[in-house]
Amino acid sequence: MLTSVLRGLAATALAVLPLTVPAPAHAAETLPLAEAVTRLPVDTESRDGYSRDAFRHWNTGNDPSDGCNTRAEVLLAEAVEPPVVGPGCRLSGGRWWSYYDQVWVTSASGLDIDHMVPLAESWDSGASGWTARRREAYANDQGADASLVAVTARSNRSKADQDPAQWLPPAAGVHCRYVAEWVATKLRWSLAADEAEVAALHETAAGCPDQSVTYEPAA
Repeated sequence: MLTSVLRGLAATALAVLPLTVPAPAHAAETLPLAEAVTRLPVDTESRDGYSRDAFRHWNTGNDPSDGCNTRAEVLLAEAVEPPVVGPGCRLSGGRWWSYYDQVWVTSASGLDIDHMVPLAESWDSGASGWTARRREAYANDQGADASLVAVTARSNRSKADQDPAQWLPPAAGVHCRYVAEWVATKLRWSLAADEAEVAALHETAAGCPDQSVTYEPAA
């Protein structure tokens, strides 16, 4: 009798378990680049009211206790040879690979942290309607490797706030990767793209049949 009761309790627990274990709220998805481009909502863009100050950065980063801001944390995460971290999170030494222009950099001061989708472009594409808190989360996003990229100051400033219809990295061999990371960032943050941008993305994607896009929606 006791055995039957225990078996009944076990069966009941197994039946209830799926209802008590929450599913992941934001699951990552991987799909071909060409298909990912079709997932972007197409809309006109407007820079009305834009100010870089609307996006608070750099904040205290993922670990406020480490004394490093988001910029320094990205540099530490992307260093091929780690720098020495001094007082006040001052970085010395180290080595980085700037993939936009295929250049080695041996000084943190020679690097910019590029927002894959520039702040102004994100404003045009939907961030103008966000709260200040969400814009801060976007500007300091370390939840996806592609969101913030350590590259040479020269290449970052050449890019400025342009989208792929206007600018692609000088190293032609990385265009597939760059466009995939651009699309992943827009999908992660539910940002739109204008018609010229989408046309450029489709054109590049056509030459990248093996390129995939992986993204996880931002919380």
